[in-house]
Order: sequence, then structure tokens, then C-alpha cells
Amino acid sequence: MNKAVWWKGAVIYQIYPRSFMDSNGDGVGDLRGIIDKLDYIASLGVDAIWVSPFFTSPMKDFGYDISDYRAVDPLFGSLEDFDRLIERAHDAGIRVIIDQVLSHTSDQHAWFKESRTSRDNPKADWYVWADPKADGTPPNNWLSIFGGPAWQWDSRRRQYYLHNFLDSQPDLNFHNPALQAQILDEVEFWLQRGVDGLRLDAINFCFHDRQLRNNPAKPEEARKGRGFSEDNPYAAQYHIYDNTRPENLAFLESLRALLDRYPGVVSLGEISSEDSIKTMAEYTAGDSRLHMAYSFELLVDDFSARYIRETVESFEHNLTDGWPCWSLGNHDVKRVLTRWGGDNPSDDLAKMLTALLCSLRGSVCSYQGEELGLTEAEIRPEHIQDPYGVAFWPMFKGRDGCRTPMPWSTEGVAAGFSKVAPWLPTPEQHRSRAFEVQTSANDSVLNAYRRFMQWRRQQPALRLGDIAFIDAPEDVLAFSRTYERDHMLASFNLSNQAKTVHVPEGWEVTLLSGHGFEGATCSVQKITLPPYGACFAKVGF
Repeated sequence: MNKAVWWKGAVIYQIYPRSFMDSNGDGVGDLRGIIDKLDYIASLGVDAIWVSPFFTSPMKDFGYDISDYRAVDPLFGSLEDFDRLIERAHDAGIRVIIDQVLSHTSDQHAWFKESRTSRDNPKADWYVWADPKADGTPPNNWLSIFGGPAWQWDSRRRQYYLHNFLDSQPDLNFHNPALQAQILDEVEFWLQRGVDGLRLDAINFCFHDRQLRNNPAKPEEARKGRGFSEDNPYAAQYHIYDNTRPENLAFLESLRALLDRYPGVVSLGEISSEDSIKTMAEYTAGDSRLHMAYSFELLVDDFSARYIRETVESFEHNLTDGWPCWSLGNHDVKRVLTRWGGDNPSDDLAKMLTALLCSLRGSVCSYQGEELGLTEAEIRPEHIQDPYGVAFWPMFKGRDGCRTPMPWSTEGVAAGFSKVAPWLPTPEQHRSRAFEVQTSANDSVLNAYRRFMQWRRQQPALRLGDIAFIDAPEDVLAFSRTYERDHMLASFNLSNQAKTVHVPEGWEVTLLSGHGFEGATCSVQKITLPPYGACFAKVGF
């Protein structure tokens, strides 16, 4: 395959393998299921797939708790299946990005089992251990994202170990050079198997403060944001000592040096820090750290043209020479169509959101099911699988609602995903949005997605161009994209009422076609957008 800088402006389709396609009838998706659906993925017009973890794991956090970095969990298949996936995907012109969870492992990993046996074994310092305070309490006030203290007592070592997530996910000690070297070896195992990129989970969590200083308290009015609800005590601190430490930059440079030995391989970092945009700028600066990064700025409840514009402009101002990656959804947040569209969102909104996302400067992550216009599923309490949801029910219902199985057909217990009852129930409302329903309907969300992606491939201004916003009415987002001599105006109506955009003086616009949004009209210096409409126009001066 071409080893050029393919990832700039690429659309990356995220696959949550448990819920994509079950090939062996056990109710859980697997690698062979992905292989079986590669023709479908190719029909979407995406450039790459990002496959969430499929490594050996006790599945306490559904694969983000890895017990063997180099093995495929039998639930998902085998290494041979993975090699076949790489080969078949490449044959179809699709690149493969895999998740790497480097900041922590499962407590079932052989490294941790050895580390906890004593204070002087060869891996004693591979995890973050600390003595208790004089009164027996944890060494500081750090908290776990999943609730409660970030420290778990271990009676064998008579010490606490750090866990930023579940207590079964102990944090690795990146201050140890031997651990860093081993992690790079684990990464290279997959590079040698031909992966095209790494999505780096919680990559700013690798290092902790050596002095174990307490995090300062956060005032109540500042506790919203970063995706943490106010009922989660994690929101009550400024997390400046338990993650995003300055030592992480040197490790990222070591990681990039390794990746650069494999031409064409890209790194995509997930960032969640007190100032995620600033961190993304630091982590992507120059050519020696991450290739690109994304954060949770557009994975929030705020759906307004003002918020999106301010977020992107702040990003552009801070990122300088870095490259962004945008997403509106993933396996950790409520599905965007429900989050931004409410209880009864329209298909037109789903279509417009795809076009908006794919028109911002940068690369794109598109989560499985967005191309079908899937909404958030309501999961009954007795069916909840997500430990996050179990801990915070009913104020926070967990992440299961965005992880339900893909609906391939209208029939069967699992709507074509499996021949048996799936690991999460299939929402009845998803059956009407199944692949077999939409693929033959010209005006479906699926075919609108396909049409736009194919058109976008022919638009260098959208894939690679600069971005500059123009003033527009409330509920309208308008900006230019410019690449060399190619100037394009993109406008999006975020409301269910028609809106008018005034074209800047001196601009001559000609409406473009082929993208699937044909309802806009243009007269003199005005463009009228239908409800949830979009418009693309060639600009002359």
C-alpha cells in the first residue's frame, strides 16, 4: 500500500469488536466478524478502521484491562485471524489502527502478579506502589475515574497500588526505564505484524508525580467538563499530579522514534486533561511526538454553533503545527444523535452531522452505527454490563447504551448480529435502521453517508485545507476551507428552521453538487439553508 502521509484528512471508522459482528454464534463480536463485513466497510468510503481492544483480558473493563499485550483473547479469535484481517483489509484498500492501552494493565497480567509478591522481585517497581500514611490511609487524595480512591491496599506487599480506573487496572510505573523499554517492545510486536497505526488510550495518564502530592480541590462552579458528571467525586479535583506530567513528553518522543522506523504508521492519542487543547498542542508539536490527537471537546452535551466554533478556533489557535482529529461519538459517550438531537432526532440531523464532522480541518473518527443514524439505547438496570454504570446508576447509566450490537437485519433475536442472544440486548428501535433496510433506500442515512464520503474524497480543500470561520446567524456554522487555489464555503444549519447565510462581500459563490445536500438555494449574496441542511459552494474573488 502507498506509504505516503495517508492519515491527514483521513476518515477512521471505529469498530467496537464485541458489538460489530458475531461470526461463531456466541453472542459476542469477533475478528472474523470484522473480516466478513470488510465489503460493507469499504462501501462506506472510509480510509481506515480503528479496532478497539481484542487482547487477552478478564474483561472487567471489556478489553481495556489487558492481561497479555501480545495475544488475542479467544473470545475474539486468534493471532491468525488478526493477520488475516490485516491482509484482507489491505487488499480492500483499508488501513488498520489498533488500540494500545499503555498506562495500565489488568491485575491478571503476569507482570502485576509478580510485582505484588514482594518489594524486591525483578518487577517490584513496574507498578506504582506506595506506603500508607501513619494512620493506615492511602498516601494522598487521588481519586479513580470510576469512583472512590485511586489506591487499593495489597496485603502481600503491605502497600497501596495506584489505579486511575478500576481497582483491577493497576497503573504501570513509567518512571522505570525497564518498564518503558518493555512497553515499546510490546508495541513493536504489532508494528511487525503490519498495523498501520495506534490509537493510544488515555495516553496522558502514563506518568504520575513522583512526590505523590495531593491534587488541589476544584471549586464547585468549575466541576463541569471533561465528561465527568458532578455526582462523580473525580470532578472535585484539579488533576495535575495524577496525570499529564511533563515526563510524558520524553516517552512520547521514544514512542515516535520507534514508529518512524515503520513508514506510514500513525499515532492517535486520546487526551483528557485539565486543559485538553493545550495538552494536545504539546503532544503533537513538531515531528517528534504524536502524529495527531483528539479529546472530548465535541463529545459533550453542548450542541450550538457558538460552542463548536469556539472549540475549533481555540484548537486552531493553540495547535499551531499539530494535526487534529475530530469525533462526535465513540464507545465512551452517549450516541451523538441522542446527545444532540434529543428523544426523537431526525434523519436530516444525522446526515448533516456527518457532513459537518467531515468538513472540519483535520482527520475524523466515525463510530460504528453513526452511518446508520443509531440512537442511544435504553438499557434496563438488570442488563447493565459497564462497571462505570454499575457504580454510578441511576445518575449515570454507563456506556452500554452506545455499545449495543450493530443491526444488520430486521429479524432474529440479535437483528443479524448473532444467531443467539447477544451480550447486550438489541434495541427494538434499531431494527428499523438496520443495514438491510437502509442499503436499498436512496435517501437513507446510510446512503447519504456513503455519498458524502465518496464526494469528500475528491475535495482536497476538505481533506487538507485551512479553515476560517465567517459570521453567521445563530444556529448556523459557516467557514471557508482553502487548499492552494481551491476555495470552498461550507455552511451548516443546526436548527429545524430554514436559515439564511450572508456571503462575505467580494465573494462570488457557485453551489457545488454531488454531496447529497441539494436543498440550499443561492441568490446574490445570500444562501438559504433548509432545516438541518448543509451547503458547499466554490468561492471566487
